[in-house]
Order: sequence, then C-alpha cells, then structure tokens
Amino acid sequence: MWCLLNKNPYFCSMLQFENQKIKQIVRKVLPVVTLGAMLYSCASIGRPDGGPYDETPPRFIGSTPAAGALNNERTKISLMFDEFIKLEKATEKVVVSPPQIQQPEIKASGKRIQVNLLDSLKPNTTYTIDFSDAIVDNNEGNPLGNFAFTFSTGTEIDTMEVAGTMLDASNLEPIKGMLVGLHSNLNDSAFNKLPFDRVARTDSRGRFSIRGVAPGKYRIYGLMDADQNFTFNQKSEMIAFHDSLIIPRMEERIRMDTAWVDSLTYDTIVEKKYMHYLPDDVILRAFKELNYSQYLIKSERLVPHKFTFYFAGKADTLPVLKGLNFDEKDAFVIEKNQRNDTIHYWVKDSLLFKQDTLAMSLTYLYTDTLNQLVPRTDTLNLVSKQKYKKEESDKDKKKKKKKKGEEDEPEPTKFLPVNVSAPSSMDVYGYISLNFEEPIASYDTAAIHLRQKVDTLWKDIPFEFEQDSVNLKKFNVYYDWEPTLEYEFSVDSTAFHGIYGLFTDKIKQGFKVRSLEEYAKITFVVTGAEPNAFVELLDAQDKVVRRRRVEEGGYADFYYLNPGKYSARLINDRNGNGEWDTGNFEKGVQPEEVYYYNQILEPKANWDLEQSWDIHAVPLDKQKLDELKKQKPDEDKKKKDRERNSQNRRR
Repeated sequence: MWCLLNKNPYFCSMLQFENQKIKQIVRKVLPVVTLGAMLYSCASIGRPDGGPYDETPPRFIGSTPAAGALNNERTKISLMFDEFIKLEKATEKVVVSPPQIQQPEIKASGKRIQVNLLDSLKPNTTYTIDFSDAIVDNNEGNPLGNFAFTFSTGTEIDTMEVAGTMLDASNLEPIKGMLVGLHSNLNDSAFNKLPFDRVARTDSRGRFSIRGVAPGKYRIYGLMDADQNFTFNQKSEMIAFHDSLIIPRMEERIRMDTAWVDSLTYDTIVEKKYMHYLPDDVILRAFKELNYSQYLIKSERLVPHKFTFYFAGKADTLPVLKGLNFDEKDAFVIEKNQRNDTIHYWVKDSLLFKQDTLAMSLTYLYTDTLNQLVPRTDTLNLVSKQKYKKEESDKDKKKKKKKKGEEDEPEPTKFLPVNVSAPSSMDVYGYISLNFEEPIASYDTAAIHLRQKVDTLWKDIPFEFEQDSVNLKKFNVYYDWEPTLEYEFSVDSTAFHGIYGLFTDKIKQGFKVRSLEEYAKITFVVTGAEPNAFVELLDAQDKVVRRRRVEEGGYADFYYLNPGKYSARLINDRNGNGEWDTGNFEKGVQPEEVYYYNQILEPKANWDLEQSWDIHAVPLDKQKLDELKKQKPDEDKKKKDRERNSQNRRR
C-alpha cells in the first residue's frame, strides 16, 4: 500500500523482493526455533533429581472367576490390576494351597496375571493363591504386599488362618522361603508320607500366614522342601515341628479408626469391629538332623606325602588301612578331627611317598539300606596330583656350568617353617602357640625358654608346654601372666624336628602384658535357665567371643573384655556336652533351646557391668536384635536401594 502511494514501481518491486526473502528466512528458521523450544521444554519439565518416587502399590480391581467365588470349576484364573505390573521371584514367593504336585503356570502380562492350575481341583475345597509381595508395579517396584486370591469348589469358603514365625533353632535367625504346612492327619508319619493339607511360605522376616483353613485340629510343620513333593523324605532337608496341636479359632476385636479434619486436627474416633484369627504367634524352630549315615565321601592325595579320607557322619573308630604295594606298619602319622570324619595320613618314609601310586584297602563301617552299620572294604589307588620334585645330587650340581670367575656359594640352610603366635601386647588370659606345617617327630623342652623382666634383669620362669588337644601340629605355652610386666619367649635352634628331616631355626620374641585397667567385665544374672545352661558372649557380628557355664545363683561372668559392643545368647544344654545339639523328628526330640539377650552392651575400659536377664521376658521372635541378624527384611533392602538411586540421580 505504501509503495502504491509513492507511485515508484522500482521501489515497490524491490520491497516485494525483500519481503519474499524475509519470509523464506523465517520459514527456514522457524522449525529450528520450534525444535529448540521443544527440547528446552522437555528438559525443563522435571526436577534435576527426577522428581519424587511413586510409592503407591498396584490395586486389584477384578478377576475371573470373582474373588471368593463358590462352586468354581475353572482352573484358569485371570487377575486384573489398575496399572502395569510384574511378578518378582514367583516360583519362590507364590504358594498355592492345597499344595500342587504339578507346579502351576503363573505369568504376568500388562495389567493382568494369568494362573493355570495343572492339578485337578478337589471337591468342596477352599483354594488360596498366596502371592505374598511378589506383585509389584512396573515402574518403581512397589509391592502389593500380603495379597492372596481365594475361591472354593464347594458351597462355602474356609476363612480361618494360622500365623507365626520360623526361626533357625541354633541362632534365632529368621528363615526366608521355608514351607509351613498343616496336616489334619495327626499321625507323625503323615509328615513323611503325605503332602500338606494347607501350606504357606515364610517371608524375609520369617513370618508365615496359612490361609483358608477349616475348623479342626492340626499338626504344623516346617520344611525346606528340596524335591518339591511337600513331604519330609530327605534327611538333608531343614525341618521344624510343633509339640502341641493347632486349633484354629477367631474372635471379635475392636480397633480405633481416626477421622481427620486436616493433618493436625482429628474429627472423631470411630470404633470398628473386626474378626481376628488365632493362633497368630506360633513359633517354629527349624533345624537339620545329624547325618547318621556313614560312608566314604571321597579320598584325595593332593601332595605326594599326604592323603586324606572324608567320611559322612561321625564315627567312633578309625578305618583300618592295609597297604597293597607297601607295608603300612608305622608308615604314617595320623591326623584326625574330633568327629573322625576327616582323617589325614602323613607318609613318613620318603621312599614310600615317592611312589606314583599308593594301592591300599580301606575297611570302615558303612550304613546299608536297612540303616544298619556293616563293615565295608574298598580298594583304592591314590595318585598324587602334584608330582614329586627330585632333589639334585651333589654330582649333578657340579656338572652345571659355572660362569667365569664364579665361586661356589653355600646352599642356604632350610629350616622347618613355624608360625609363632605371641602378640607384642599380650592379654592376661592369653597364651603362646607354635603352629607347624607338618607333624613333629621330636622336640627338646630344655631348648624352650620363658623369661620375665624383674627391674632390669631377665629371670627364667617355669611354664606349661603341651601339644594342642585338637591340632597335632600345634603346641601351646601357658603361664599366669602378671599385668604390665614384660616377658621374653625364645627357642634354641634345632629344638623341633619335623617328620621330613627339617629342624627349626632359633626363635626370640618379646611382649608386654596388658594392665587390668584396660579391660571391662560383664556379669549376667540369669533366671529361667536349665541346670546345664551356658552363655556365649557375642560381638557385634554375632560371633562367639567367650563361653561360660551358668553357675549356681544364675551367674555367668566374663572377665578381661576389650571395650566394645557385645550381646549374648544362652543355650539350655540338656545333655551337658558343652555344645548346641540339633533335634530328631523320629524320636520327637526338639533342638536345644537358644535365647538371646535383647540389648547391645558397650562397656568401657575399667567398667564392671551386672545385667539381669530373664530369658523368657521377651518373646522368642523378638529377642535377636535386627543389627545382629544376617537375614534383613526385603523392604529395608528396597528402601536402601531407593535412597541410593535417589542420590545417584541428584549427581
């Protein structure tokens, strides 16, 4: 318009040309600007740390057949949820009750779970598919905890429940993934021959809840089912059993629900009635029975001068060995453990262990198919996995060419290796130990010395020296050390002679005994324990530090403790053998009872603590502190994972 008013055709044409040029530039630049704006918008939607986590679990919205359906004949079940879901460790967590001999097919797809029961349905039976916390949302893995689906092939639903906790009998550790089942057949043989009537599986806290139980009387058992047949038919399977009958019942209870106006002000408190199912506090203590079967597991000869036999089960006698290509009389030094199930034979004669193959017969007691001990003889040919290294003779050494001007160098003396345990800061209750790599043929006690520093002089003192009762390659030196004093332990050269000809070098080691003010003392005053009970003092990792019998009056004293964190457990030692003993189902013998002190003690140097301990004051499943448990709850692990991921997202 402006150019028409000015009546200048050239100027108008130039202006139209410039306008077209600008439009072309805008058309080219506009997509780039738009794309940049979109990318900026996308990058600016969320916070740098990715925003808050979705902590809402999936919600069950329906199923085919319907939940709680009666007279159901469907073996294919479809469950629907309000969001995309997935199954975590379905084979470990999902349990169908009554137990299915053929494992059901369970799959997650989108917002659905498909269950295909391959066993035929039993008439007039309540079926429960317990998913535990296996169902989680697809994004953040929030679990739909404690979820179970129920239907009945009859005209009613059995609604009783039996709940409790499974603990390891030896240390009260919660056991995850163990089957817990009910038998309406009250004969003990049902556990060995029949699958469970109802079944559940323990969670990461050791908790279980058996659902869909009909009124009646039951026996309850725990089983780490190795072969998945729901019966105890392998001695290696961990089991548990309860001495009393289980009688399910329910009672009406009242809980208080609060209606809130806002986060700070409540409106009303409403009483609501609900049904609570009992028993809900069954404690099962799981154990493995001792393997009473005796047989030879394996034999091995890793080095030429030593071979070993490994047996299953404890034995009262050693096997009888007879050489087939050598004379076995006085040919070995025999090293064994306390159970006689691991036996080492150290071959003394070098002419014998230089043989490639040692042929022998071995006669030992063997458990036959009738569970009777009978003699058995095996013929063995033991070949060393490590070839014998022949030593060079003096003549061979001289044949080796020497460099020009090189003089003969004496061979370094080879001594018998020994590890001396004598810390520079000795505990008042400590002792010195000598650990050898091979058995000792002889030693000279006159060549072993212990001296005490008195003022500026060193004084020889008497001491006890003896071979260790368990390890024949270990020797111990005992003395009642006096606090704060200095000592010197020494051994003359050639004092110990090994069975393969080597002697020890001289040894000299000094140390100082700690003062009494550096130690703490803990005394437990125990009530409720049996006569032969003993207490094990534990460190912060649940490892045994000391062991003491409970004396008359309930006292268990622990002297000379290093400052630190301690707990304790008590074992009712029924047979008085000084160790925890497992149970036996066939004989109806429960494992020996174990109790934990429900506190962490942290004595300082020069402290003297006295703690009262009623072993029955705290329920058994609440006694072991969480910080001592190796089996941590799954929800705690997921919380830590989320916190770690959140920190990574902020970086």
